[in-house]
Amino acid sequence: MSTPPGGIAPRDGLERLRASGLSPAPTGRHYTLLHMPASAPSTRPIVVMGVSAAGKSAVGAALAQHLGRPLIDADDLHPPANVAKMQRGDPLTDADRWPWLDRVAEALAQTPPPIVACSALKRAYRQRLLVQATERAPRAQPWFAWLRLSPEAARARSTARQDHFMPAGLIDSQFATLEPLAQDEPGVAIDAEAPLEKVVAACLNAYSQTLG
Repeated sequence: MSTPPGGIAPRDGLERLRASGLSPAPTGRHYTLLHMPASAPSTRPIVVMGVSAAGKSAVGAALAQHLGRPLIDADDLHPPANVAKMQRGDPLTDADRWPWLDRVAEALAQTPPPIVACSALKRAYRQRLLVQATERAPRAQPWFAWLRLSPEAARARSTARQDHFMPAGLIDSQFATLEPLAQDEPGVAIDAEAPLEKVVAACLNAYSQTLG
């Protein structure tokens, strides 16, 4: 996958599927998705949001594959200081997150509209993305797919992962920070404990119905 304009390289989330606790469909590199819309609007980027281990990279990879979009993992946009802090088990503060969110907004404004895997836990964070991305490009107003799961499921997935800097011990702090996607925010809440192909199909159906 090539580097998009702006120099922010998308990350291939397919390699993370099994490590994330979600499995690809039996067809391997392609996904068998149920009740899939024939097409979906392509004018707005999608932010796949939720706590660590919700399956953001896996779902984002499948959405990117279906829509023919670049995938960007917002974790890759954290500065080294943020990564080091999380590796120590220290939760990030809002002051840590604002510059990072501005980099994510920059990524959202790229062409073609990307799929971005990003925690976006607080309403204020999502509003920051909406405002900053739209200021960069009016068509870049993101649509959010919130992957909702229980703390128990998130802890189990996080414990099973070996390729991520977020320790399982920070799961509780993420749920404490999480502000559920509200009805007046653009997006949908999806049951992230369902099989991967159903999660992706639900995202695409909601995206198509909302924006079509």
